Amino acid sequence: MSYLALARKWRPKNFSEVVGQAHVVSALVNALDSQKVHHAFLFSGTRGVGKTTLARIFAKALNCKNGVSANPCGECVACLGVDQGNFIDLIEVDAASRTRVDDTRELLDNVQYTPTQGSHKIYLIDEVHMLSTHSFNALLKTLEEPPEHVKFLLATTNPQKLPTTILSRCIQFNLKAVGIDDISAQLEKILIAEKVDYEMPALKILARSANGSVRDALSLLDQSIAFTRGNVLSDEVRSMLGMIDTKYIANLLENILKGDAQSALQVVEVIAQRAADYKSALDDLLVLIHNIALAQLSASAVESKAIEVAEIVRIGQSTDAETLQLMYQIGAMGKKDFDYAPDPRTGFEMVVMRMLAFLPEPQDAASAVQSTPRNVDSAAQARSQNLTAAPNSKVENRAGEIAQAAPKKAADAVIDPPQIGRVPTLSELIHPQCWSEFIGQTGLTGMSKEILMNMSPREARGDTLIVALEPSSRSLLNPARKQKIEQHCYERLGLTLILEVATADMPASVPDTESPQQKLGREKVELENQTEKAFTEDPNVKEIIELFDAKIVPDSIQSGS
Repeated sequence: MSYLALARKWRPKNFSEVVGQAHVVSALVNALDSQKVHHAFLFSGTRGVGKTTLARIFAKALNCKNGVSANPCGECVACLGVDQGNFIDLIEVDAASRTRVDDTRELLDNVQYTPTQGSHKIYLIDEVHMLSTHSFNALLKTLEEPPEHVKFLLATTNPQKLPTTILSRCIQFNLKAVGIDDISAQLEKILIAEKVDYEMPALKILARSANGSVRDALSLLDQSIAFTRGNVLSDEVRSMLGMIDTKYIANLLENILKGDAQSALQVVEVIAQRAADYKSALDDLLVLIHNIALAQLSASAVESKAIEVAEIVRIGQSTDAETLQLMYQIGAMGKKDFDYAPDPRTGFEMVVMRMLAFLPEPQDAASAVQSTPRNVDSAAQARSQNLTAAPNSKVENRAGEIAQAAPKKAADAVIDPPQIGRVPTLSELIHPQCWSEFIGQTGLTGMSKEILMNMSPREARGDTLIVALEPSSRSLLNPARKQKIEQHCYERLGLTLILEVATADMPASVPDTESPQQKLGREKVELENQTEKAFTEDPNVKEIIELFDAKIVPDSIQSGS
C-alpha cells in the first residue's frame, strides 16, 4: 500500500494553481507570453511558499512541446518528466549538500552541451546561499554569460547571504508568506476533493499554525486527518496541536478586563491541566484581543476571521479601545520574555499578572463628565474639563472655551471637586495658608514647585492670578515653565489659572506670614538663580556659546549644594 502525502499530491502543476503568489506569477506569465525570458531568476522566501514549485512550472513552460508558453500542456514528455522528477534537461542541485567548488565546476562542465529532450537546459539550484565563496566565483562567469539554451533558477530562504555579484545578475522575486484565508481556502478545496469531513474553524486553526507555509499546512492537514480518523474537527485539531479551547481564552480575557485576578488564575490552572502549549495560548489571547479591537471598528470585518463573532462583539462593547491596545502590547512584549522564563507556565502567568497590574482604573467619573451639559458655570466647567481635555491644549485656549460657554442654569449639576481636597478659588489663594495648601495639591515637584513656594499671590482678576516674585527669581519663570505650571494646575485640579507677575509698583517682598517651607523654598530659588547667573556669565561658557552657536537649557543647571 502506497500513500502519497498531500503536500506532494497537491503540488501545483501550473501557474493558475499557485496559492498566494500572484505578484510573482504575473511577472513570470508576462515574460513567457512576450518571449522575453531572462537567463537567471532568483526565488527567495520562507519555507513552503512555492519557490521550487514555481521553478518547476517555469521549467515546464520553457520546454513544453507546444512551445514556450505560460500554459504548458502537462501531457508531453517534458511536462510529465518535470512532474515526475526525471526530466533529463532539468538539473536540480541541492546546494546544501554540494558546497565544494569541485562540485560546482563538475556541474558547469556540461553547460556548453545542448539539451537532450527539451529546448532549454534548466539548472535549478536550491538553497543557493549554502554554496562556498569559491563555488560562487566558479558560478559567476557562467551565470553572467550562459549559452542561449541555458537558464538558471536559483532558490533560497536567505538571500542576504548571497554575494551582490550574484544578485546583480539575477531577476529577483521575493515570495511572501501566504495569508491565513488563502491557506484555509486551499485546505478546504483539497478536503472536498479528498471527500473528508471538516469544520471551517479547524482549517483556520491549521492555517494559522502553518505560519504562512502552504507545505506546512498540508503536512498538518495530513496529521489531523490521521489524528481525527478522517473527520477534521476544531476540538480534535486543538488537542493535536496542544492548543486550548477558545472559550477558556475568552473567559481568561474577560476576567482580566474585570480585574478579577483570582478567576483569571483559575483559568490558567485549567489551561495547565489540559497540558496546553502556553505560547499557543498567548497567541490565541492576542488573536482574540485583535479581533475584539477590529470588531469595535466594524463588526463585519471580523466575521471572516473569528469563530465566536457574537462573543467578540459583546466583549468589545464593554471595553474601551485604549485598554485593548494596552493588553495587546503587554501580551506581545510578553512573548519576548518566554525564552527567559524558568518555565512556560511562569512566563504565561507573568503576562496575565502584568495585564492585571496595568489594567486602568474604572473611569466612572469620566462618563459623568462627558454627560455634563456645556452650559454649566465656569468653575464647574473647568473642573470637568480636566478629565476630558486634550493634554497638549494651551491654558489660554481652555479659558476661552469656558468663557464662550452658554449661560449657566441653576438646575445644572456641579461636578464634585477632586478627592485630594477642595480646590480653592483664585480669590482664596490670596491668603498665605491657602496658597501653601494649594501648592501641595498641585503635585508639582522640582523647580516648578520651588517657584510657586517663592511666589506671593496679590490679586485675582477673573482667571488671572497676579503674584509677587522677587526680581532675582523672575528669570526662572520663563514662558515654558509658566505654561507648564498653568497646564498642570488645569489638568490635575481643573483650575483655570493664568499667572501674571506683579509690576514693579506692587510690593514684591515675601509677607511676614510666610511658612518655614516657603522660606526654605525661597532661599533655594535664590541659590538656583545665583548658580544660573554665575554659569551664564562664565567666560568659558560664553566662548562655547559663541563658537558653536549653543543655547543654555535653564533646567539643566544645578547648584553644587
